[in-house]
Amino acid sequence: MTSQRLDSLTSWYADWKGRRVAVLGLSVTGFSVADTLAELGAEVLVVSEKADEEYARLVPVIGARLWTGALDVVPQELADFAPEVVVASPGFAPGHPLISWARDAGIALWGDIELAWRVRDKVTRPDGTPAEWVLITGTNGKTTTARLTASMLVAGGLRAAPVGNIGTPVLDAVRDPNGFDALVVELSSHQLWYLGLQDGPAPLSPHAAVCLNLADDHLEWHGSFEAYRDAKAHVYDNTRVACVYNKADAATRAMVEDAEVVEGARAIGFDLGVPGPSDLGVVDGILVDRAFLEDRRTSALELTTVSELAELGLAAPHVAANILAAAALARSLDVAPADIRDALRGFRLDPHRIEVVAQHAGVTWVDDSKATNPHAAASSLTAYPGAVWIVGGLLKGVDIAALVSERGASAKAAIVIGTDRTAIVAAFERHAPAVPVWEVDDAETEEVMTRVVELAAGIARDGDVVLLAPAAASFDQFSSYADRGRRFAAAVRERIGTGAGDEHDAVADPSDPDDAA
Repeated sequence: MTSQRLDSLTSWYADWKGRRVAVLGLSVTGFSVADTLAELGAEVLVVSEKADEEYARLVPVIGARLWTGALDVVPQELADFAPEVVVASPGFAPGHPLISWARDAGIALWGDIELAWRVRDKVTRPDGTPAEWVLITGTNGKTTTARLTASMLVAGGLRAAPVGNIGTPVLDAVRDPNGFDALVVELSSHQLWYLGLQDGPAPLSPHAAVCLNLADDHLEWHGSFEAYRDAKAHVYDNTRVACVYNKADAATRAMVEDAEVVEGARAIGFDLGVPGPSDLGVVDGILVDRAFLEDRRTSALELTTVSELAELGLAAPHVAANILAAAALARSLDVAPADIRDALRGFRLDPHRIEVVAQHAGVTWVDDSKATNPHAAASSLTAYPGAVWIVGGLLKGVDIAALVSERGASAKAAIVIGTDRTAIVAAFERHAPAVPVWEVDDAETEEVMTRVVELAAGIARDGDVVLLAPAAASFDQFSSYADRGRRFAAAVRERIGTGAGDEHDAVADPSDPDDAA
């Protein structure tokens, strides 16, 4: 397909019929791509190392073809198909053989986000325009902030939904016949890397965007911290109204300063300090907006108070920061402060995010299994200094030494899990030698948390906190961070004799790496 023909594919109503498109990967994201392209009339070949039985059955039903097998070399069927476009699921890293082949061959390479942007006009608002897009990324806090933002928009009377890396593919949302006023799109660094490849005439241009924070993560996928940072920075590309950044994180400020945005877009800062004009922050225990009001140099709008957040279980510093970021995005779409306050009153954190699973004999047991990298774990340890810290798992190429030195040294004790515990144990020996360290060498998934809780119960005393904040992904021993958290909570309840309790956790999306940032 010539560049001109590709450039014409910027609408649901463009001529997609007969276009040869290869879809790499078949899980939640990959299937949404294949289903959308088939509905558009494209000729679709899905290529995947393996396929869930249900998806494999549905591919021919929607009118696409499926090839499965080893992907260490380009399958002959894919080469013979000669795709005009390749749409890759976010699990395919830049150095994957199929990605390298597509780029070397000059084949257009898209992610699901670019495809969704191109066809976003399938369902429009009453004025004939597609839904506004609000983009959210960051090493930590993406999902919570996406949920907060969507809740605030809904409270303000908008039809809105959190989509993307949060679990619901964007393509499913743009095809929803009921339509939306705004889509809150959570983006991993993997999705943003693909978004950075856009070269068409109408690239994604969000209403507002935020990078919440930046720390080492997913270095094995990107190859370096610099590449990871550069991928994250694409969240601000072509932003039209508000580039929201974390004043406490110099990297996010630099991203906004360097971003190519639409003329007139404003930089909006947030942190837990006193805000300047065009910022959101905290003054005397009150969360305020000094960005979205006419007299912002001398006035501020009250959003909520720290004491109210404490009553709601939302006062941990990193959660309060997420609330300010979400409020900035919502205010950019004219949501009133009163609606933001109402949204917060009905908001609850997802499971496995600094979730208190039990309090017994003076000991508080906290599940923050979602803390899958050092930056997230640092926030948890800040909220619970002196805790009995459960740490370890798949480090994803990240050095944990700084976390142990800066936060782990104040832990009462460390219980180290994971199939490879060497780096973590060595970090404690070098940087926090006064902290007692126990290793859990049980290899069976079913036994790990039972042993963890047994050890923690022997260490913790009245007034202590036992904190599961692994600073690592879960896939070496568990099926997901949620599985890890569930098993921890179940072991705690069994230990203190309260029963298994209720579990209401979403099924992890296997299309993305564990907690893709």
